[in-house]
Amino acid sequence: MDSDLHNEILRFRDERNWKQFHNPKDLAISISLEASELLENFQWSTASEAVQCKKENICDELADLLIYCVLMAESLEVDINSIITKKLEKNASKYPIAKAFGRKEKYTDL
Repeated sequence: MDSDLHNEILRFRDERNWKQFHNPKDLAISISLEASELLENFQWSTASEAVQCKKENICDELADLLIYCVLMAESLEVDINSIITKKLEKNASKYPIAKAFGRKEKYTDL
């Protein structure tokens, strides 16, 4: 993640003295709630309809979700780039290209 953006998120939080509320439990709840708000944009629509009609709100909700993820990583004292890299390595092992290319099945079904 871009360190300037990361620092901007933390500065926004700190200027409001919100760090005291950002424990892993409450951040996990907030992530779930924001994901639900993102999902709500697609309710009763096709994916293309939702994107066409609600793209600005979808982007707002996605941004909220990502901000909370940054705050969660900060709360857990983990580096976002490192945990994503590690997870991609795990997924590469579970989903080798030769088996997973163009397929949607879970790794246990490949």
